[in-house]
Amino acid sequence: MEQEKTLREESRRKVLEKMMSMSLDALIVTDLAVVRWLCGFSGSNARLLVTRQKNWLFTDFRYREQAANEVQAAEPVVSDAGFSAELASGRYHLGHTVALQADSVTWHEAARYISMLEGKQRVIPVDTFFDEFRMQKNGIELEKMRKAADITEKVLESVLPMISPSVSELDIAAEISYLHKKFGAEKDAFDPIVAGGSRSSMPHARPTNEKLVPGSFIILDFGCVAEGYASDQTRTVALGSISAEAREVYRVVQEAQSLGVRSARCGMTGSELDDLVREFISGKGYGAEFGHGLGHGVGLEVHEAPRISRTGTHLLQDNMVFTIEPGIYLPGKFGVRIEDTVVLGPEGAKPLQRFPKELLVL
Repeated sequence: MEQEKTLREESRRKVLEKMMSMSLDALIVTDLAVVRWLCGFSGSNARLLVTRQKNWLFTDFRYREQAANEVQAAEPVVSDAGFSAELASGRYHLGHTVALQADSVTWHEAARYISMLEGKQRVIPVDTFFDEFRMQKNGIELEKMRKAADITEKVLESVLPMISPSVSELDIAAEISYLHKKFGAEKDAFDPIVAGGSRSSMPHARPTNEKLVPGSFIILDFGCVAEGYASDQTRTVALGSISAEAREVYRVVQEAQSLGVRSARCGMTGSELDDLVREFISGKGYGAEFGHGLGHGVGLEVHEAPRISRTGTHLLQDNMVFTIEPGIYLPGKFGVRIEDTVVLGPEGAKPLQRFPKELLVL
């Protein structure tokens, strides 16, 4: 508990320093992931008011006890009237300039706050305000991410023996969700992707009732949330004997993924790492079949900064956590993707996953 309290207080200190550098007196936080990062609250209804004096966490009666148990570095306020009424009450010193998270608020909600505060405070929009703090993980966060990764690997090891022509994609997906919770996760980090046969050529295929087909690839992409932090992992396995072309594509993706892990270094940009792997795949003749980014940041959310893609401008730094997940997708035939979540350090990138990446034939 003391570690958690220290984490929240350190987060508040960083945010206050940035607020002061931007001459902000108050900040309205609407992004639930940021709310959890700043004060520990995991409920589905929350607004956080950050001022230079203190933080207040606003929620409703349903979360009265949860807020009392979880919230740190902020004062919980349980209000039936809602955050807008509390904001209009005059009980909270907002100063002259109030910032609003423009990247996680509806137009309707923003307009309500602006109308309410107009004439008393200047309301300004900010976006990506917290990215620079959340991208670099501390020791407590990394420990939680390792726990999430360990759970997901345990689930992968448990579902592989289930794979056969007698089960469907949905059978496997349901088992993944069940086992995540059984093994200690809060929930899935995203809906599991289980795609067999020609459907494996769709990077984000939804599981169906289709039975798994012998002689084909099966993409298994899933992750969980443990103590607030996400895991993300993909492996592609073969059900029975596959074609020489399929084996060659798997080899290219495996080499590309290994190249990405080996090449990641502090100081390069996400786009530079993406370019390096993309050029390798293009050199093998499959550039047009690798259409998504190489990876993305992982933390409280399964997709967050930094972007490891052609548009990734952030400099990669020590203790950043992101995926490396090249893929090749041949429409109507098959697809292959291999993904690890890595922690970047002075010596390079170290995967959180240990599960082998050699082709597994079931």
